[in-house]
Amino acid sequence: MIRETSSGAFIFRYSKGKISFLLLQRKNGSWDLPKGHVERGETLEETAMREIFEETGLRPKIVSGFSISTSYKFKREGKLIDKKVIFFLAESSTAKVKVSEEHSGYKWVSPDKAKSLIGHKNMITPISKAHIYACKYLNIKKLNFAYALLPKHIKNWGLSKRLVPGEGPLDAQVMIIGQAPGRSEDKLLRPFIGRSGKLLDNLLFRSSIDRDKVYITSAVQFFPPDNRIPTKEEIKLCYPFLQDQLKIIRPKFIITLGRIPLGVLFPKGKLALLHGKSISSPEYTLLASYHPAAALRFKKILKIAESDFESFGKILCNRQ
Repeated sequence: MIRETSSGAFIFRYSKGKISFLLLQRKNGSWDLPKGHVERGETLEETAMREIFEETGLRPKIVSGFSISTSYKFKREGKLIDKKVIFFLAESSTAKVKVSEEHSGYKWVSPDKAKSLIGHKNMITPISKAHIYACKYLNIKKLNFAYALLPKHIKNWGLSKRLVPGEGPLDAQVMIIGQAPGRSEDKLLRPFIGRSGKLLDNLLFRSSIDRDKVYITSAVQFFPPDNRIPTKEEIKLCYPFLQDQLKIIRPKFIITLGRIPLGVLFPKGKLALLHGKSISSPEYTLLASYHPAAALRFKKILKIAESDFESFGKILCNRQ
């Protein structure tokens, strides 16, 4: 048996309140997605982008955090081929497509129509998951747009006017919530990438928690000047946006870092009593620990945080 790997993408566009996927029609009349064999030296994403352009003339935006694989077997010149295909998700800003010579046409169709036209049973689940993720992506994009405009609507706004958006897979089972962005985060518009972020990376690594599979955000997503603590009013103004993130991501576990995010989700909770423990609710399991910034200042808190994350790693390994 010969094993081969290909890469491609679900290309979608959003128009008039609906999501549609691009399908390509082959010369034999069958319908398929843009995909092709991975060439030597290429990453899977590079292959997908090359194939998309060669087969459609499009250069869509790859949506981070999504990939799904499927496999099938077929015969070529009497030899059995075991084909694995990895699909990414990509957003197109245009409906105009220039198909390659190996295709006879194309269609933008609904997710349900895509399932019926492609016809392969092993593609039903990938199409459904791509549709769900595309919806999450559009909802987060809409939420971030509205959140970024918050400073314009509030008189005497005292935070940075630059939103630091959440980061990570939109279907993550684990969400980490910090207090607020720091100076480095405000500059690069990414959460936890300064000194605290490096310590968080170390805590996650030692606990066998993959940061790339975690959605990371903050209770307040605007930098408080001089790294001050956000006021109660600022936390209150940002809380509805955090709630909407939770509704979109729908994590199974939430790790809060510090007193502020714990107080937002569990007002009566005391960090000194709850750190390292799990608190169950109908929506998610809450895991609380100290903020990495505090752990950088005090060795005692660092040891507590390390112990907390060791416990979190065991909990997540057993219950994910």
